[in-house]
Amino acid sequence: MVMRPSVEPDVFHATLRDQFETFLDEHRSALHDSLNGLTEEQARRSLVTSKTTLLGLVKHGTFVEKVWFDEAVTGRSRTEIGIPGSPDESFDLDEGDTIASVQRDHRQACAASRRATARLTLDDVLRGNRRGPLPLRWVYLHMLRELAQHCGHADILREQLLGDATRRG
Repeated sequence: MVMRPSVEPDVFHATLRDQFETFLDEHRSALHDSLNGLTEEQARRSLVTSKTTLLGLVKHGTFVEKVWFDEAVTGRSRTEIGIPGSPDESFDLDEGDTIASVQRDHRQACAASRRATARLTLDDVLRGNRRGPLPLRWVYLHMLRELAQHCGHADILREQLLGDATRRG
């Protein structure tokens, strides 16, 4: 007897591209929402030896959106786009970075990513990335991997922050 998973029927008929974009948007939202309900101090608090903070993770999420869906699609330089030269620098927080401003920038970058790829197919080759020409399908998979990793980091940092707040309260 073959068991069919109890999944909405649309999942079985969705295109591969629709599936990629659904998962990308779920991960984008999870990363964005990791800042919800936190104070500015909590969002900036460093709990690990690296530069990683929750605010920095979402700021980095904006950076990777622009690297893969602006730089790679348009071929514009990082300077032209207005982003740091390296991933490490993308975690740096400026004095003016707030939860609201970083979330706004992230939402805008995600919307721009969707627009940049709207007319592309999964087999279209993006030529603007430093790694060389890559099909959109590879970029989607890479972004899913990157976002999943950072969502995991965000979950752990939130747990540490909120657990710490609960112990103090």
